[in-house]
Amino acid sequence: MRYEVWAPYAAERVEVAVDGAHHPLARDAVRAGWWQGEAPAGDYAFVLDGGRPLPDPRSPRQPHGPDGPSRAVDHAAFSWSRTGWRGRPLPGAVLYELHIGTFTAAGTFDAAAARLDHLVELGVDFVELMPVCPFPGRHGWGYDGVSLWAVHEAYGGPEGLKRFVDAAHRKGLGVVLDVVHNHLGPAGNYLPLFGPYFTERHQTPWGSAVNLDAPGSDEVRAYLIGSALAWLRDYRIDGLRLDAVHALADDRALHFLEELATEVDRLAVATNRPLFLVAESDLNDPRTTAPREAGGHGLAAQWSDDFHHALHCALTGESQGYYGDFAVAPLAALARTLTRGYFHDGTWSSFRGRHHGRPFPPAHGHRLLGYLQTHDQVGNRALGDRISTSLTPGRLACGAALVLTSPFTPMLFMGEEWGAATPWQYFTDHTDPNLAEAVRRGRRREFTEHGWAADAVPDPQEPATLLRSVLDWTEPRRAPHSELLDWTRRLIRLRRERPELSDPDLAAVRVAADEEAGWLVVHRGPYRVAVNLGAAAASVPAAGEVVAAFGGHRVSGDRLTLDPDSVAVVRR
Repeated sequence: MRYEVWAPYAAERVEVAVDGAHHPLARDAVRAGWWQGEAPAGDYAFVLDGGRPLPDPRSPRQPHGPDGPSRAVDHAAFSWSRTGWRGRPLPGAVLYELHIGTFTAAGTFDAAAARLDHLVELGVDFVELMPVCPFPGRHGWGYDGVSLWAVHEAYGGPEGLKRFVDAAHRKGLGVVLDVVHNHLGPAGNYLPLFGPYFTERHQTPWGSAVNLDAPGSDEVRAYLIGSALAWLRDYRIDGLRLDAVHALADDRALHFLEELATEVDRLAVATNRPLFLVAESDLNDPRTTAPREAGGHGLAAQWSDDFHHALHCALTGESQGYYGDFAVAPLAALARTLTRGYFHDGTWSSFRGRHHGRPFPPAHGHRLLGYLQTHDQVGNRALGDRISTSLTPGRLACGAALVLTSPFTPMLFMGEEWGAATPWQYFTDHTDPNLAEAVRRGRRREFTEHGWAADAVPDPQEPATLLRSVLDWTEPRRAPHSELLDWTRRLIRLRRERPELSDPDLAAVRVAADEEAGWLVVHRGPYRVAVNLGAAAASVPAAGEVVAAFGGHRVSGDRLTLDPDSVAVVRR
């Protein structure tokens, strides 16, 4: 078997240890910093200058966890089903974000695959998986992953992920995978021992930045791009969600995101199926999703926190932290995002203490993902409480209607479709006791500084924190969850059947609102999406045929009267 590794930091020798036996590798005569050679097949690790055995940076499998030896994977050996799935583009789709470890009690790919019929009946088009790279312990969010080419063993490893993707495709569902390029986890990250994978030229919230523009960055960029392409090629993933791209510090003329998007497009042509990239970015910069020929990075879409913040404030009245700018006049903020995309498009941000963003092109609303809840917006709250714990079913229905009839690409967070009552909290399973304690203390310190009692903040390492976060699949069968589930299904069906409700042209959206009374009407072609978030019944200008409603409503003349926390979709 042939082994190779980029290890420019190795001064004298590199060996591959296969099942404990060491075999020397030779310097590559052409590629600087690379070592290569032949050795028997088996579990393997690289030894640099006589040091401890280290897992392969490009390891396709870590059967014994992030610290153990690597194992080869024969991707050609998997038997993919013969299906009619040829992929589908992102515009016009509805996404569903889920975490493998808490989507079911078993927390595996196979258990999640057994629930895919629920998503088919719901009507979504893509399942977006939170990160699945190996991380310490059994349980975690996945954003502290390492071994960017491998799959977490506790979920089912490489074969489990392939079975999940294969099952999804058989049912007509695409799969998007969340990948993290901006940092690696604090445990099991051995890349700095091999080469300049990180640089002190830039700093991020996680420390030294991934090296995208300093000496040695050509190989680091190739490493990350190779990992991305492997998910799309070897696992037949349909798209990638790129975590926090604003932390990808890159001063080169060709930005890493543009280079990655170019390579993904080439793979799409080679495989004859649509592939796409979605960014998480807080820059409010339309260049992220603008075509490369127009000077952009060429990604298909980005998450829209501005829409989330405006909608969250309108529904909850919360005003702390980054909600402050949106809470001054939440319905006006919501109207601004629905018609302009970004709330901050060059405007003053009190949270940042500066002006922020630039205008978004109105014709391309589908390039923004719109959502009411995500893993971040739930799990990063002190108690991991979902919005359903503080809102009435009617108000939840209002939020769902505004998301699913928006000009954006809608996304739901697992359980949101039925108003799940289970929290989704921050949980870890660090095997290093010092790291576990540091995470525990850091979490408590963060929230006690914002007024929470230390003993009220869930312990990330406590098994009960994980168990509380697992979805309760008995909820959809009982009220009021069953009514909310039916409502979500109906909205998704309406969106698919009535093209005006998925029209991405922001310039075609008109919004009428009364901030004091608490009502808002969104004009979508011949349709009016009317919500009443006020304390009293409201008469709103939205008369016509009621095609869908949740809560009390009455049509009289040219007016629609809505009870508090009620919503109706009306066709003129």
